Amino acid sequence: MPRYLLIVDYRPGDVEAPMDEWKPDEIKAHMDYYGALNRMLTETGELVGGEALTSPAQGKEVVSDGAGATVVTDGPFAEAKEMLAGYQIVEVESEERAIEIAALVSAVPGPGGVPLRQPITVRRVMSDADFEALGA
Repeated sequence: MPRYLLIVDYRPGDVEAPMDEWKPDEIKAHMDYYGALNRMLTETGELVGGEALTSPAQGKEVVSDGAGATVVTDGPFAEAKEMLAGYQIVEVESEERAIEIAALVSAVPGPGGVPLRQPITVRRVMSDADFEALGA
């Protein structure tokens, strides 16, 4: 079965207030929703994995040629909305099912319990056949 990466970034959807301005019970409801969704996807055998990530400000960028010194810098410093906030990898029968799950992720509650309608990017994970088609 194909695998899909569901990408959550920092685009706010219908809510402009950053999470650090939410009430504690709103953050709890947000995280509880993700917990319940991930439990459901685990029970159906569709969740391969996923994680929430720390702030982009805590990120490091690493560059190496494999032989010399490794260069580590803070960053990258793209617009926050372009930075990865978290992800899920699902293994499902079809792209349509991956989109259904992405819709559930998009509906995660924000302030006041209102669904965020946060944009979720869906990308298929490359298979061995995809690599073979590239001549790899």
